[in-house]
Amino acid sequence: MSLVLFNDLTRKKETFTPIKPGHVSFYSCGPTVYDFFHIGNARPFIVFDVLRRWLEHEGYKVTFVQNFTDIDDKMIHRAHREGITVPELAEKFIAEYNKDADALGIRRPDVAPRATEHIPEIIATIERIIANGHAYESNGDVYFDIQSWPKYGSLCKQNLEDLEAGARVEPGEGKRDPLDFALWKAEKTGEPSWESPWGKGRPGWHIECSAMSSKYLGDNIDIHSGGVDLMFPHHENEAAQSEAASGSGKPFVNYWLHNGFLLIDSEKMAKSLGNFVTARDALKRYPPLAIRFFMLSAHYRSPINFSHESLEQSAAGVERLRNCRSDLDFAAKTRNGSSDFDVSKYRSQLDELHTKFTEAMNDDFNTAAALGVLFDVVYLINTSLKENETLPEDFFTLSKNALDEYDSILGVIGSDDAETENDDESAEIERLIQERAEARKAKNFARSDEIRDSLKSRGIVLEDTPQGTKWKREL
Repeated sequence: MSLVLFNDLTRKKETFTPIKPGHVSFYSCGPTVYDFFHIGNARPFIVFDVLRRWLEHEGYKVTFVQNFTDIDDKMIHRAHREGITVPELAEKFIAEYNKDADALGIRRPDVAPRATEHIPEIIATIERIIANGHAYESNGDVYFDIQSWPKYGSLCKQNLEDLEAGARVEPGEGKRDPLDFALWKAEKTGEPSWESPWGKGRPGWHIECSAMSSKYLGDNIDIHSGGVDLMFPHHENEAAQSEAASGSGKPFVNYWLHNGFLLIDSEKMAKSLGNFVTARDALKRYPPLAIRFFMLSAHYRSPINFSHESLEQSAAGVERLRNCRSDLDFAAKTRNGSSDFDVSKYRSQLDELHTKFTEAMNDDFNTAAALGVLFDVVYLINTSLKENETLPEDFFTLSKNALDEYDSILGVIGSDDAETENDDESAEIERLIQERAEARKAKNFARSDEIRDSLKSRGIVLEDTPQGTKWKREL
């Protein structure tokens, strides 16, 4: 089965065919760096990270671009409030974004452009739009001329009359139409500004993404993603101005993808409701892998409800996955030997599950179904461990390869190797486990308990088995 994606431009699933065979140009809207990103933003960052991983797994060369919006009204107001410059604010929260994104297993983009570093490209894009007859200057501002663009509304599937019914002209604005949007904003006192053919000013929000995506990916790109709340006006405006600037007649984007809303206790997240949660706060309360697992536990286009109960369930799911891998690693050391285990049959079972996993991921990257297959693999491994005292080397190799492959795509198990790469610490833990075993043998239970409690305080959990004591880090 070939990869099919639900294209919001056509409102149907379509077989994915890249513009350039073997290559994928992929633009995803990044954060406005005036604060910590909220847990709702974490959803598109995580789910489209998985799509990127899947495309690479399937052999595509992916160029993934995710921007930083480092100049807009929110940036300016926050910087003034804190008594720092806008660039200083941007540096602070770009670093904080990377810290939280890294914790959630979100891979860094191939290119992470900042709007303020692309002012010449933004100005050149606006100049092309004006030259092509789709924008006009008014008192130092430049607006996109909606009436000149008959396709406007094709992404959000609304006509101009319906859109205009909900719009209004702000006092003093020099717009010709209520829906005309700013490409360039004239300088205001106390705001950052740059020289332009229309006087000093700064770019509008939408034009930033158009200029940066075209610079790094070209005028016609394969995939553009973001939250459903960005479909209008941000992505609608992006499409209009990008195509107006290129004048090529080609679509700006071939496949538009949007994830559904994240709800907080069954309500849409909003500061006015007091249910606004940053990713940083969520990470203080829940393990990063549990948050990532939760985001992938529903289809990306469906709404999903963020609650304590759902995160606890996700944490339990991650724990089951990690326990399987831990049990497998321990058994490989203690129960690897001659066996009448049917490796051929086991390989066939894994192959059948691999086919199901591939079908799930190729069906509009259905991560919920893919997670279900991963748990089927875990069940198969656990059953084999339970029913066989010893197992051949091929069993362990096949099992580890399966878990590693699926985790390279979903990223919900994590790597104990990365967590225990300090050889000195690992050796110390093993020494304490041996000392505890000797204390138990000598019936010195006080010392045995002391070692267990000391390791637990460091996040190391011990489990006694017939084959010996194994250890793992708490989730």
